[in-house]
Amino acid sequence: MVRPISEEIAGAILNNQNDAASHYDAGQQGFSTEDIIWAIGIWSVILTLSPVIVFYMLMIA
Repeated sequence: MVRPISEEIAGAILNNQNDAASHYDAGQQGFSTEDIIWAIGIWSVILTLSPVIVFYMLMIA
């Protein structure tokens, strides 16, 4: 029997959620090194651009 595409998409989404849940249930707790490096990178970009954005807003106000 051929399922409609919407059911196939819903099934794929549920399978992905189950895979993610089983991945985190495997005992992974806390932050990995990759998470910490990613967060530092994001915050460094935000903090670096903040003065530029504030200066720009003051100039156009």
